[in-house]
Order: sequence, then structure tokens, then C-alpha cells
Amino acid sequence: MAKLINMPASAGDSSLHDMFQLPAGRTLDICLQLHTAILEHRLAPGMKLSEDEVGEIYGASRTVVRAALQALAHSGLVAIEKNRGAFVSRPTIREAHEVFEARALIEPRVARMAANAMTESDLAMLQAHIDAEHEALHAGDMGKALSLSGTFHTAIADIADQQVLARMVRSLISRSSLIIALYWKRADTACESHSHHALMKAFAAKDGDAAEEIQKSHIIDLHSGLNLVEPKGSAQSLADALRG
Repeated sequence: MAKLINMPASAGDSSLHDMFQLPAGRTLDICLQLHTAILEHRLAPGMKLSEDEVGEIYGASRTVVRAALQALAHSGLVAIEKNRGAFVSRPTIREAHEVFEARALIEPRVARMAANAMTESDLAMLQAHIDAEHEALHAGDMGKALSLSGTFHTAIADIADQQVLARMVRSLISRSSLIIALYWKRADTACESHSHHALMKAFAAKDGDAAEEIQKSHIIDLHSGLNLVEPKGSAQSLADALRG
């Protein structure tokens, strides 16, 4: 079987392990691969996730696939409908507003905490995220670039070392990926590079005030970049999305 997905995170990533509440193994592997495909916008909001088709693609039983889909449903990335099956979640316009309003409340404070806790190794790790995002953009892989932008935000939450807030940010970032896939109206990347570079300067200076203000303006700008009207659905097949 051809290699299906290059995962940016491994099953050993404790933050994702906590998010999905699954032990290491085949179910977690598939959960992470589907999670990556959703965040990279290869699986569009509203796409049906047939247990049989997902199982065929990954060479897994329906029982394993069902457990992976249930974990994704618990995180809000997948919706399971009675007698219809599993679908990639499709956030409403109201949910889009609420997610970004929540981010604007939480992430600026988290950025302040991260600035106060920042180390040289943390800065290097964040710069690596930015560099990888730019490489994806230059390669024309917008989906991967958007996913890496989200990872930059969750990494800040991890540096702040506030586990409850980090879980909240991770959930909001995942929901944001779906929202951006549906409602983003700009042609450029969802996280403009100047905002991330400005944050890096504040982090390097351990300037919590600046980090908080920059992050707040950044999230408000992202919210303003949404075109909150009902979008048309995608005609791409599940197999094409996962094997792309």
C-alpha cells in the first residue's frame, strides 16, 4: 500500500495523546493521520468518513476505525450522526464567531505567560515552526502551511506550561482549521508572517505586555478575515483526499 500521509506529529506526542485519550497503537495512529488530514484541509468540512473506506485505505478493521472516529468526535473534529455515519465537522457561522471570540480572550493571556517562561530552546523551536510554514508556502502546500500555523499557536500554549489552557487552545485551534477551510476569504496565509515575527521579537525580549497585545490584535485580524456566509460543499472523494 502506498504511503498515505506524512504526519507532523507522532503517536508519542503527549499533547495529542491527552487530547484524544487513546493508548499508543493502531487506533491512535489512524486518529492522528485523520487529524492531520483535517488540519491540512485535505478532508473538507462535511465530508463523509465511511468506516469501510477508511479501513480499506489504512488496512484496519472497522472496530479500530470506529474507535478512531469516536475519539475525533470527542475532540469536535468529527460529527457522528445516527444511521448516517461519521462526517468531518462543519462549524456554523455562530460557532465560527464563538471560537475566535474565545481565542481572543484566551490566547493573549497565554502569550504573556509564554513570554515570561521563554527559553532559548523554546525560541528555536518556534522559529523552526515558522521556517517549516514558509517552506510549505513556497512549495504551494497551503493546507500544510495552515496546519503549521496552528501548531505555532499550540506550541506557545505548551511553553506557557498551563495544561488546562493548553488543552483549550489546542481544541480551539482544531476548530479554527475547520472554520478557515469553510469561511476564509483572503488569498494569503491564515496566519500572516508579520504577526508571528512580531511575537517572536516580544518573546525574545521576554516582553509579556507586547506579546499579549500582539496576540490579541492577531486573533482579531484572523476573525476579520472570515467570510461568514454559507459555503458550497466539496466534491472531492475520501480516497483522493487521504491519498493526496
